[in-house]
Amino acid sequence: MDHSGPGMTMDLPPFTLGRGLQWSATDPFFLVACLVGLALYGWGVVRLRRRGDAWPVGRTIAFVAGVLSIGLVMCTKLNDYGMVMFSVHMVQHMVISMLSPILILLGAPVTLALRALPTAGRGRKGPREALLMFLHSRYMRIITHPAFTIPLFIASLYALYFTPIFDFLMGSRTGHIAMMVHFLAVGVVFFWPIMGVDPGPNRPGYLIRMLELFAGMPFHAFFGIALMMASTPMVETFKNPPASLGIDALSDQNAAGGIAWAFSEIPSVLVLIALLFQWYRSEQRQAKRTDRAADRDGDKELEAYNAYLASLNARGR
Repeated sequence: MDHSGPGMTMDLPPFTLGRGLQWSATDPFFLVACLVGLALYGWGVVRLRRRGDAWPVGRTIAFVAGVLSIGLVMCTKLNDYGMVMFSVHMVQHMVISMLSPILILLGAPVTLALRALPTAGRGRKGPREALLMFLHSRYMRIITHPAFTIPLFIASLYALYFTPIFDFLMGSRTGHIAMMVHFLAVGVVFFWPIMGVDPGPNRPGYLIRMLELFAGMPFHAFFGIALMMASTPMVETFKNPPASLGIDALSDQNAAGGIAWAFSEIPSVLVLIALLFQWYRSEQRQAKRTDRAADRDGDKELEAYNAYLASLNARGR
């Protein structure tokens, strides 16, 4: 099996950030997917605006940033170098599984779809009704439950990289695309119940969500430490990098481990900030509801008291 990657040549020059960020059309799947995602989201925002409904600009910015982050690691030379360099591949993995999902979820695409899609009418089912059924399905309850998301999040590291599955997937273009789609999906289902804005079947309290976050993040750090401390290359695909790159496989693996270890802190901070902000907003909304309820109760008491005074006045007359 040629572990230089599907469709890759062996004469890549030494990696630099400038070369890595150059445009690459070797894998159009993610380019098409990103363009379609941006187009659909833009259609939803425009539809809301035309009928006079507001949509937060911050959500649009977050979603666009999330999609662009996918394009950055999958539609540039980073993807080419990621086929032969463990360190660059790890950058792709960390971005597409931990940064991109967080930004996309902050964009609330499901909420936008529910607001933008038209209702099918009584007795009929359209795209909006199908989406609602999917959100409330048993399947969604299972794949967003911590008993499923946390083990899946962990297995995507250890059961993939430390078994022949990774080498098998890296041996073909289809396998590579499937692996990256898997990384993105795992990130979405892991972070959605924790900090997603969209409605979901499993949405515990904020303290429980923080515990779910910290239950998964340490395994990323342990995974990175295992790669950094290894004395021999552990992944067959990256054991023999092209001579033109001028890199050592073990040093590159150590760099990949350092990236995995350090990157686990970035999503933790982003998710904690989002959780604290959502918690604060939730408390504010609850306080407003309590104030409104108190005002209504006070108005009723005042009306009752005025009625009582009026009845006394009528008796005196």
